[in-house]
Amino acid sequence: MRLERWLYSVPLRFRSLFRRNQVEQELDEEFRYHLERLTEDHIARGLSPADARLAARRAMIGIEQRKEECRDTRRVRFIEDALQDLRYGARTLARLPGFTVAAILTLALGIGASVAVFTVVNGVLLRPLPFPEAERLFLIAHSPSGPLARPSLADADYLAFRESDRSFEHVAAFSNYNGNLVGRGDPAVISVGRVTAEFFDVFRMPPALGRTFLRDDEKEAGHQIVLSNELWRARFAADAGIVGQTITLDGEPRTVIGVMPAGFDFPNNAVAWTLYAIKLDPHRGLATPVVGHLKAGVTRAQAQAQFETMARHLSNWSGEKLVSGILPLKELLVGDVRRPLQIFAGAVLFVLMIACANVANLFLARAAGREREIAVRAALGARRGRLIRQLVTESLLLSLAGGVCGILLAWWAVPALLSLAPAGKIPRLDMIRVDGWVLAFTVGLSLITGLLFGLVPALRITRSSSHESLAPGMRPSVRGQERLRAALVIAEIALALVLLTGAGLMLESFLRLRAIDPGFHPNNVMTLTVDLPESTYPTADRMQAFHHALLQRLAVLPSVTDASAVNWRPLGTMLMRGDFYAAGPAVHADFAVDKHAVSAGYFRTMGIRLLRGRDFNAGDTVSSPPVAIVSQTVARLLESSGNAVGRRVTLEDRPRPQDWLTVIGVVDDVRHWGPAQAPHPAAYRPYLQVQQRFFLRHMTFAVRSASDPLVLAPALRAAVRMVDTNQPATSVGLMEQVLEAATAEPRFQARLLATFAILALALALIGTYGVLAYSVVQGTHEIGVRMALGARSRTVVWMILRRTLLLTTVGITLGIVGALATTRLLGTLLFEITPTDPGTFSAVAMAILIAALAAGFIPAQRAARVDPLVALRHE
Repeated sequence: MRLERWLYSVPLRFRSLFRRNQVEQELDEEFRYHLERLTEDHIARGLSPADARLAARRAMIGIEQRKEECRDTRRVRFIEDALQDLRYGARTLARLPGFTVAAILTLALGIGASVAVFTVVNGVLLRPLPFPEAERLFLIAHSPSGPLARPSLADADYLAFRESDRSFEHVAAFSNYNGNLVGRGDPAVISVGRVTAEFFDVFRMPPALGRTFLRDDEKEAGHQIVLSNELWRARFAADAGIVGQTITLDGEPRTVIGVMPAGFDFPNNAVAWTLYAIKLDPHRGLATPVVGHLKAGVTRAQAQAQFETMARHLSNWSGEKLVSGILPLKELLVGDVRRPLQIFAGAVLFVLMIACANVANLFLARAAGREREIAVRAALGARRGRLIRQLVTESLLLSLAGGVCGILLAWWAVPALLSLAPAGKIPRLDMIRVDGWVLAFTVGLSLITGLLFGLVPALRITRSSSHESLAPGMRPSVRGQERLRAALVIAEIALALVLLTGAGLMLESFLRLRAIDPGFHPNNVMTLTVDLPESTYPTADRMQAFHHALLQRLAVLPSVTDASAVNWRPLGTMLMRGDFYAAGPAVHADFAVDKHAVSAGYFRTMGIRLLRGRDFNAGDTVSSPPVAIVSQTVARLLESSGNAVGRRVTLEDRPRPQDWLTVIGVVDDVRHWGPAQAPHPAAYRPYLQVQQRFFLRHMTFAVRSASDPLVLAPALRAAVRMVDTNQPATSVGLMEQVLEAATAEPRFQARLLATFAILALALALIGTYGVLAYSVVQGTHEIGVRMALGARSRTVVWMILRRTLLLTTVGITLGIVGALATTRLLGTLLFEITPTDPGTFSAVAMAILIAALAAGFIPAQRAARVDPLVALRHE
């Protein structure tokens, strides 16, 4: 009943608000009516008309108060008061342009940084995946854990799980590769998803044209293809009759059976999909990610329990400890960036808190000049709550203005932030945009910020008694305000130290990462990659012939001093790791090595040091004794029982006589996955002695130039076309750029955190300077008395610097405690440095102390120049 009455009264309130003149007229008529009735009553009792009117007026003393009561009864006063507060607050702020601009700019920096990071966090972490019922899509994993591991299932385990699972409606395995598309334009390398038949059923994505894969298609796997909407439009001009046509991918004719809706590009921005028909091979097993759509009524916990029971009977395909689990699909896309984004969100929150503390200090400084105004209003009957509301309204106006400037700053900062980020490191870029959620976040953050920095000064300024502030000659009491402002400065210094310590740790980690020797010298080395289709090159001999012909053309290019090839180049995205056994003293059964196929001169081209033995040469062919070169890690293992050079080793689990290799050399370890990852043990074979097509299909060619290698890029592509006109080249670039990209992510993280930390330090120093400068102004009389009594200038300077030292020391102490508690969150992002590194903590504390003393020196110099006579006469 109360709710209905309130809802009924809402239109009346707003009608009263916008028809104020009519409402006032109605109140006047009502009170005039009551006055006339009282007058008539008094006349009826025998009073004269004049006496009757006078008696009636006396009976209705306090008409204005009663009008106020009526207005309150109509419940529109709070709206009128709010509008009045807004108008008064706007006029007050307009009279102080310096104060207003400083506060708005400070808030704009804090709010803008927060909104920019939230925009990225919202797009990457918070937005759901663009699939129907995306919350029911999960990865099924039975794979190793670790920074390089990805959730996956071995092929045999996937087939077993698909047949026995009862928790998922559909499950599908998927992977991604680069395919060569020929026809309807120049040859191009496209991203292709290799998926099992249920893949599109898992995502509940029907095709826009045609159909998707069926179980029956597995009998003819490799002959059908599904196109993305983007490829269909860009390459085939949106031909409505594309279904049923044949295109050539990797040298094989494939029939187009369907076209997907616009926007679907899973996995890894795929523009086409081929069918993956699993054929089990006891000598060769693959592990791929597996995704499933959870059945209605089945929870993740139930599916996890059922899969863990099933996983006890699955194979240990990697030789390492395997972890079984059901993970949200989003983890595959955002798992690597979740922790850094959370850390950056925390960092900008610190910046925002420092900005709020700065603005609160500005309000407190301004409060000293408003105590008399507040006291006058209180003496005239204004309640404390009414005064607090007026002051908070002013702070909300400032924060909303800062929010408007902040959203404009974020609009510029988000593209700049994404452009600085390493290519491919931030997923879901298409979802990162300023939208309604971001605007709502900005408004909410602005309101919370306004309350945060406005409420405490409002409570403080309205607590003073009116008679003290109005007494002639009395100075407003500022000691309590000084203590509060000092506490805010201490908090700013502490927060800035936490951020600077984190940035210092990240910077030191990055510098140590840059100093790591990757095991090769990338200077003046350019590479390009070629993926040969097995349909066009069905044998190892055909592939080796292509590689040999291309190497010959590359070797004679101008300024080329060395040309060579390797199947898995350092810092690449592919690698084959497997069995390794040595004749004689046994090698540990679980020992595995990276398997590389290289051409003669590869180590010289890449600058990999040959430590012992000899390099491969042109005589190491299929007709010569099989040989191998091992890395230093493998050599140490072999040399524990003798000399590594000359040992007999094999890379097969069931070796035949021809599978045994003779070690002819030892080379330096190479950090294949980047400087942050320990080097893997590796074994190298001459590519002319390798007969498995899988090891020869993907080959990277490297050339070392005596001059600028960038000018060789067109010649490298032309050399590929001269060997095979239908064969495109990919990944043409400098190895120096590849190495830079390997450290781009920690560099970006260090730069971004350092930017927030420097911004926080600047705001903290501004706050420190403001407090000290205000203290000098407030203490001018005291300083004048001291100097009149003979105090020297250096004594006054030391008095101000001593206060600076006290504030900074307390802030640093609290900041170190906070940094010890928070920098542990950076543990997974640091390289060869602990989150509690004493050198970094000491350097940051010393830097803040020096900067704070520099900020306090200016007010100290100003205090030393105070003229005692002027100060005393002014007082």
